[in-house]
Amino acid sequence: MGNSVNNNLTLQTFLRWVMGLAIAVAVGAVLWYFREVVVYILVSAVLAIIGRPLVRLLCKVKVKRFSLPRWLAAAITLVLLWLVIGGLLSLIIPLVAGKVYELSSLDLRSALEGVEQPLERLQNYISTIFVLPETHFSISDIIVSTLRRFLNYDTVNSVVSSIINMGMSAVIVLFSVSFITFFFLKEDGLFSTMVSAVFPDKYVENVHRAIEKVSLLLSRYFTGLLTESLIISSIIAVVLLLFGMKVEDACFIAVIMGMLNVIPYAGPAFGVLVSIFIGIVSPIDGCTIAYTLAVICSTICVVKGIDDFVLQPTIYSSKVSAHPLEIFIVILMAGSVGGIVGLLIAVPSYTVLRVFAKEFFSEVSLVRKLTKEI
Repeated sequence: MGNSVNNNLTLQTFLRWVMGLAIAVAVGAVLWYFREVVVYILVSAVLAIIGRPLVRLLCKVKVKRFSLPRWLAAAITLVLLWLVIGGLLSLIIPLVAGKVYELSSLDLRSALEGVEQPLERLQNYISTIFVLPETHFSISDIIVSTLRRFLNYDTVNSVVSSIINMGMSAVIVLFSVSFITFFFLKEDGLFSTMVSAVFPDKYVENVHRAIEKVSLLLSRYFTGLLTESLIISSIIAVVLLLFGMKVEDACFIAVIMGMLNVIPYAGPAFGVLVSIFIGIVSPIDGCTIAYTLAVICSTICVVKGIDDFVLQPTIYSSKVSAHPLEIFIVILMAGSVGGIVGLLIAVPSYTVLRVFAKEFFSEVSLVRKLTKEI
């Protein structure tokens, strides 16, 4: 009798898991089909998470007996969000565009003369190891030809045209995201209601708790990430300026390192390569290329040390309540599956999965261990 009951329970459990998996696959397929709309909603949800504290603060402000209605607080918050984003873009885009045009008209041969001797020594060393004929192998020619493919007027014009086309498409995106964000800010809990609508009624309370926790963790994470990038950019810019680098070059390197730092591991590595190239083609006035590169590399190494051992542990572990090694493994897995996009969304996605796993699968031992801090 007991065995029959256990078999029934096992069969019911198996069928329940199969049904749940089938529903999850169906929901995933629908979300993928409407992925553009899903992206609009997720971006709006993130902006709403960032702006929600300001909305609540504005609603608490009272002048005599008058207090701001929530719709007006939401509208003001939305305008301020876009002003901040627009202000940052207005500073970054002209700087980057100006530097790209400057590099596109650069005489690469002349710019690389300062590192020609080290390149020749490297070429001779490689030729000795691999027994390559010198006439068939030239590091300088490889570097120049590679750079010319990326830094020429045709490429720049193509990039600019693509940006203009993207900008025209972005008008629709901007309107859609603004419209959705306004209602997420105006109606607290609207996003939770939308998500919980796809769950059975008995799980609605769990979904609401999970979304509230996710909103808190992601709000802390994105705020910390923005703070981290601003700190890194500021320190790099100030140090390079103190060493005598031109304002536009120092700011360009600082902006590139700050922007790319949001991509774990891969972003800073690419930023270093760009910074080194800027140091080669535009060294500090009165200084050699070697000295300029030493200043750039030393500055970035020190700042990255501060970032890796002080800032990132605070953001990637404390802000999302996860162990640093756990986050490191998640980022590696996400990068191997999704590339750059995977690196960008690794920590937020893992945060969402952990919170929902705690709400719905807390009886599993592994889930309890991974979510005990949230």
